[in-house]
Amino acid sequence: MIKTILSGAALLSLLAGSAMAQDRVVNVFNWSDYIDESILEDFTKETGIKVVYDVFDSNEILETKLLAGGTGYDVVVPTGSFLSRQIQAGVFEKLDKSKLTNLKNMWKEIEERVQKYDPGNEYSINYMWGTTGIGYNVEKVKAALGDDVAVDSLSIVFDPKNMEKLKDCGVFFLDAPTELIPAALKYLGLDPDSKDPADIEKAGEALKAVRPYIQKFHSSEYINALANGDICLAVGWSGDVLQARDRAAEADNGVTVEYSIPKEGALMWFDQMAIPADAPHKAEALEFLNYIMRPEVMAKASNYVYYANGNKASQEFLNEDVIGDPAIYPSEETVKNLYTVTAYPPKVNRIVTRVWTSVKSGQ
Repeated sequence: MIKTILSGAALLSLLAGSAMAQDRVVNVFNWSDYIDESILEDFTKETGIKVVYDVFDSNEILETKLLAGGTGYDVVVPTGSFLSRQIQAGVFEKLDKSKLTNLKNMWKEIEERVQKYDPGNEYSINYMWGTTGIGYNVEKVKAALGDDVAVDSLSIVFDPKNMEKLKDCGVFFLDAPTELIPAALKYLGLDPDSKDPADIEKAGEALKAVRPYIQKFHSSEYINALANGDICLAVGWSGDVLQARDRAAEADNGVTVEYSIPKEGALMWFDQMAIPADAPHKAEALEFLNYIMRPEVMAKASNYVYYANGNKASQEFLNEDVIGDPAIYPSEETVKNLYTVTAYPPKVNRIVTRVWTSVKSGQ
């Protein structure tokens, strides 16, 4: 009997120890192709916290999970315009800044811009920021549109005459209505942050006019498609296009990929790391965020993904082809011409969803 009791106590101790070990986990849900995996490995080696890492490729997927609740994730990475709506819905935990000693490394100017979505920067830290522009295969676009084509203009993707000529070499658009509708509004000379249903409809018509020439709407496949020469143009995110550029260069496959920020103006977006209110491992999540905010860690992430980050102290550790590339860190003049957008109110969001579904279906 005594032996049984001792065995039971030992078993309980073992189970408690096992549970404690299991608690040292952080579940991260991030965009695809968006981190140097050695960062995760180094974090685990230093802290003993295992990183369970899942990926998504659209804000809509993340938001659906967050609003449903019970995701099991400890750190998620929404874009600013979605973050603001999610904060209002109460899905995030306020950051315990006393545990985030590396906040001192963050870039004040970026934090100020992000306050448009997260007042006081109370719920999130900036991971990366960038622009939405035009990625293109230099040779194929010139062959289709001529040597003097204006690759730095929205007309290359919104003028049906241009798109008709590009159809045969392949065009991808992001599957992101909150980015493509503002771009269409900018092309039309309207406010890209307009919430007027009539403006949303006009943007939809502009997109429908070029829909017959769009091969696919996808938010990650265009990276390899550009790099391999399978398509000649994509409306995509700056860092993704630059990853495609470098993959093509490494493969030495005769494909030259470049990125341009439209002269009419481009969307400046911010991807923010936040902790869901129902996160099961909040202490580990804070440790993860604090680790990410180390200058050399953020630099390593930017050097891998070719995006600018919101950590000012990281800049001394950035590779020259990152910090010195105006497509990644645009000039002050270019930044002045970048626009930001805010979340659509629920009623307008329903119109956006309907318009976008209509655009994608070609109806």
